[in-house]
Amino acid sequence: MIKVLFICHGNICRSPMAEFIFKDMVEKMELKDKFEIRSAATSTEEIWGKVGNPIYPPARDELKRRGIGKTSYTNWTNKRAVQVTREDYNYYDFLLCADSNNVRNTIRITGEDKDNKIKLLLDYAGYNGRSIADPWYTGDFTRTYEDIVAGLNGFISYLQSEGSI
Repeated sequence: MIKVLFICHGNICRSPMAEFIFKDMVEKMELKDKFEIRSAATSTEEIWGKVGNPIYPPARDELKRRGIGKTSYTNWTNKRAVQVTREDYNYYDFLLCADSNNVRNTIRITGEDKDNKIKLLLDYAGYNGRSIADPWYTGDFTRTYEDIVAGLNGFISYLQSEGSI
């Protein structure tokens, strides 16, 4: 089982979009039994009294527009923001971040990246060092979706080349 954690600042836009887009992709590839896929935040800004906020409405709208969420595996309606924990580092095989601040803050939470698990998602698409467009600031959820898909396609290619899937 390949365990993947997608990470962004608040876990209401980019990382849950990546979580459910990837779930949709692996389900269509008939590989969902090979993965455990989740998402988390580096901050607690979207978590109140230990209860996280749901996916931001425009992010949900983008997933709906793309037909994501129609199966029990890709259903995002109960997703709530959670924060990365120190324990996540040992549990997950890949901690894939939306931007370099997320990388830095994930390491602050989990400790040193001694196993080289913490990476930018877009590095897998050959866009080394590039951030996924943050729709919180741009308002462009389509561009964010496209960035995520590019990164996920690269990640799948990487896993195939490594013989993992």
